[in-house]
Amino acid sequence: MIAALDRMRQRRRWRQLGPRLDQLRLVVLDVDGVLTDGGLWYGPNGELFKRFDVRDGLGIRLLQQAGLEVALLSGGMGGATEARARHLGIRHCLVGVKDKPAALTRLLEQLDLEPASTAFVGDDFNDLAVRPCVGLLLAPADAAPPLRRQADAVLERCGGNGAVRELVERILGRRPQWRQLCAEGWRDRND
Repeated sequence: MIAALDRMRQRRRWRQLGPRLDQLRLVVLDVDGVLTDGGLWYGPNGELFKRFDVRDGLGIRLLQQAGLEVALLSGGMGGATEARARHLGIRHCLVGVKDKPAALTRLLEQLDLEPASTAFVGDDFNDLAVRPCVGLLLAPADAAPPLRRQADAVLERCGGNGAVRELVERILGRRPQWRQLCAEGWRDRND
């Protein structure tokens, strides 16, 4: 019963956020716990491996094609994030960031954007600090409870399992080209 009420509240929140989704020009994604499930795999020589969801990748490409900028902002390092960013054509891949609000503020200045045109998707305590820097703070379903409580909305999917793609569909689903995309498909390289 409680879960059903929570889902109804979240649906209502998403409807109310519609006009703010329309204003977005930049979507900033945390990596571990948003683009990945938060797990880290280490090889015998210390190399780091991360698993990324291919549907999230296509969603990012769809956002880019629609004219939105996408950036990655992560405290982690290791090379896998940078490789994924290159593969998807993400120009702003900020890794090893110790002060996320400061890095995000610099990025907004560089892109000449206002916080109201920016959404950030994060999953843990360190992502709460960006709240004053963005118009929308969003969280995957499995984010830390304090972030879920303070987020403008919570996605139905978990990090690394289509949460980013869900957000992309919520953003682009409000735009006229979405119907055409759904009817005719997407013609570009698959990611």
